[in-house]
Amino acid sequence: MVRYCLWTLLVGIALLQCGCAGIRPPPGAVMTKRTLLTTGYCGCGKCCDWQRKNGHIVDRAGRPKHVGITASGSHASRGTIAADTRVYPFGTVMEIPGYGYGRVEDRGGAIKGDHVDLYFGSHKEALRWGKQLLRVKIWIKRMTTRR
Repeated sequence: MVRYCLWTLLVGIALLQCGCAGIRPPPGAVMTKRTLLTTGYCGCGKCCDWQRKNGHIVDRAGRPKHVGITASGSHASRGTIAADTRVYPFGTVMEIPGYGYGRVEDRGGAIKGDHVDLYFGSHKEALRWGKQLLRVKIWIKRMTTRR
């Protein structure tokens, strides 16, 4: 019993750390593999191009910026992926070696084509990830049409 509880605890911790807790490929999605440029980002001003002006957080154009909220409206956390949504629409699930599962929920100005940005909880972690060309599993949800 003790061994089982310890094993369950260790598996749970591993799932939380790999960013794959709760993110799985959607039903009906077809898996493909592609080599993508992966980079890391966090919620800091350096990574997300925001600054403080007169006590307010604003983007480069001076518009109010909601730090930690993605382009899709979700809260950024481990498993959040920023991508070119013309190539990988919101909801696309990816399995990235060394990172785990993630879902496209954000986009960035410098993210074009086969480049994805992976969310990390700190700037130090994002820098440690660096730039990596990786073979990634991708599940794009199929669009269904009603007749």
